[in-house]
Amino acid sequence: MAKQTSKPYGEGSNSTINIISEGTIIKGDIIANGDIRIDGELAGNITAKGKLVIGPNGKVKGEIVCNNIEVSGYINGKVTTTELLNMKTTSKIEGDIITSKLSVEPGAVFSGTCAMRGTNPVNETAKE
Repeated sequence: MAKQTSKPYGEGSNSTINIISEGTIIKGDIIANGDIRIDGELAGNITAKGKLVIGPNGKVKGEIVCNNIEVSGYINGKVTTTELLNMKTTSKIEGDIITSKLSVEPGAVFSGTCAMRGTNPVNETAKE
């Protein structure tokens, strides 16, 4: 089950954190204005205006569009970020990446293509 926590009312729309716990499997798309953490499994697309964290046991099969992403788990699909994609040691990405900045720790595995663009790659992709 997805768990949602937030700051007190009135502190901004991006204060929401959505958590998909380990052992949870979701089939379908997620659209969020806040941050998301995935420790379970998702078969679907994610669009988030905040930061996305894929925990060490997290698995996503689908397209991801977000501002920032930190990956410690597994992604199979296209990843588009407007700012930073951070691949931790335990991460594995199979798919194409479009980002402004890329950080890859030793031990991380990536199979696909990577395009590093200006400060707003999502809009540049839409123009193509």
